[in-house]
Amino acid sequence: MSLLPGGRRATAIGLYLAYGGILLFFMLPLLWLLSLSVRGPAEIFVSELRLIPREPTLINFAQVLQIRQFPLYLLNGLKLAVGGAAGAALIAAPAAYACSRFDFKAKKAALFAVLAFQMISPLVVMVPLYRYMDSLGLTESHAGALIIYVAIASPMSTWLMKGFFDGLPPELEQAAMIDGCTRFGAFRRIVLPLSVPGLAAAFILTAIMGWSQFIVPFILLSKPDLLPISVGIYNLLGTYTGSATQLVAAASVLSLLPAIVVFLVFQRFIVGALTAGALKE
Repeated sequence: MSLLPGGRRATAIGLYLAYGGILLFFMLPLLWLLSLSVRGPAEIFVSELRLIPREPTLINFAQVLQIRQFPLYLLNGLKLAVGGAAGAALIAAPAAYACSRFDFKAKKAALFAVLAFQMISPLVVMVPLYRYMDSLGLTESHAGALIIYVAIASPMSTWLMKGFFDGLPPELEQAAMIDGCTRFGAFRRIVLPLSVPGLAAAFILTAIMGWSQFIVPFILLSKPDLLPISVGIYNLLGTYTGSATQLVAAASVLSLLPAIVVFLVFQRFIVGALTAGALKE
């Protein structure tokens, strides 16, 4: 029985109200963070609950930008996020292509194992992983942290790229192999150029994930000159003898801006990669 126009309208209103409630649930912490970032020290510990401060100020952002190591934290975070995403793309691209084009035993089990690895929190394995990395002399270095970043980002990149490769007709590389290309040559010359939007989306998503990574650098790195922005903000709490809540909030807002801007600019690629292969029969 089809719904009447009034029924469809009520359903649409209910859905939008539900979406609005979910959006509000996730936006409230961000709005409160923004509110804290524009408060003075006197308004941090007020008893009344006010989202809009009585005397908003931007002095907290100016103080954060004057911290000598803050730009270095941003640079370290960018280095680790971009390096981890690039390494994951190099590993995941051929793996995703093999899972998309080849049939082998336990293929579904292997794909689910990759997905299960993505679901494991780094916190669960960081203690034995730290001892292992320390025995290799890879603690207190960006090289050791990058290895973990790549390992964490590779499963997501593999799944995203596989969906995009599934949406490409295999006849393209078959025609290239008829003309004399090897399988790898067809992959490099035909498939990869056509998959640039999917590769870009996987790179952007894993870079954003690496930008917000906290546990790995917090465990592996302790030297101030090596810390990324996520751990650097945490260290701000111990830098000031007085209240640093408003400064930490301002630093957190500044650290969120690059990820938000990148997502807004490249959202078309991200949505395309997430839906790639969904309509393939």
